[in-house]
Amino acid sequence: MFTGIVEAMGQVRRVEPRQSGARVLVGGGGLELSDVKVGDSICVNGCCLTVTALAPDAFWVDLSQETLERSVGLAVGAPVNLEKALRLADRLGGHLVTGHVDDRGEVTRFDPLGDNRLLEVRVPAHLTRYLARKGSVTVNGVSLTVNRVDADRFEVNLIPHTLQATNLRHLQTGALVNVEVDLLARYIERLLAHSS
Repeated sequence: MFTGIVEAMGQVRRVEPRQSGARVLVGGGGLELSDVKVGDSICVNGCCLTVTALAPDAFWVDLSQETLERSVGLAVGAPVNLEKALRLADRLGGHLVTGHVDDRGEVTRFDPLGDNRLLEVRVPAHLTRYLARKGSVTVNGVSLTVNRVDADRFEVNLIPHTLQATNLRHLQTGALVNVEVDLLARYIERLLAHSS
């Protein structure tokens, strides 16, 4: 479980294709790795990935075929948002994030608003039912507040701190991003579907 509050920005250093997936070396980019061990989870650009080996200032993860098909931004040289798994004593500064990417979204607007940026993302229409104005959404592992939802897209406002501390500052129209909808919305839908 994560919060969507990015701790560091790392970089994909190496990708080794496998028969069913890939093995990836991620540079920590200042993420404190001294307490990380094999088997721990780290959210990499919105994907909950298991550390399979450690290297100096880096860690290895394995990507399943499902992860490769549902997510983007894990190519060599790509800057990635990093967050270690939440501990029970940690603050929940964002929202509950599983790191299970629901689908890819496409940036349709990335407009300046003073020091901020308006980010509009088009998603598969079936995902917008999980989005609500003033609700939460995760884009590339970053917890954000939804300002507007339409049939197949949503808008968020990116403040200067978010732009400076995450790879969202590199976005441009047409870019693909990893989107995870709010966990609570999925469970509520499931409960309602089975309540009748």
